[in-house]
Amino acid sequence: MEYVFDSSNFEAEVLNSDVPVLVDFYADWCGPCKMMAPIVHQLADAYAGQMKIGKLNVDNCLDIAQKYRVMSIPTFIFFKNGQAVETAVGGMSKAELENKIKNMIG
Repeated sequence: MEYVFDSSNFEAEVLNSDVPVLVDFYADWCGPCKMMAPIVHQLADAYAGQMKIGKLNVDNCLDIAQKYRVMSIPTFIFFKNGQAVETAVGGMSKAELENKIKNMIG
């Protein structure tokens, strides 16, 4: 299941999560973000229960994007125990993103 993160649920769903979280910082107008969307969706289904995987629209949540210094999109930030522990910027293959997920869930 792909999550939708925003300012109202970010703390509860991401920072206070008991499993690692991958947040895809994106915008509707972003070409590479659109390219990554089906990959993120597939991985969200594949790793449900092991990791929360979801999207955060930077245009609607500028406060969170600024807090985590998101300058380019897509940006993928992995959170563990309420802390941002790894960041990847730009489009990538499904295998590359999946390897990062596997490393995070150990």
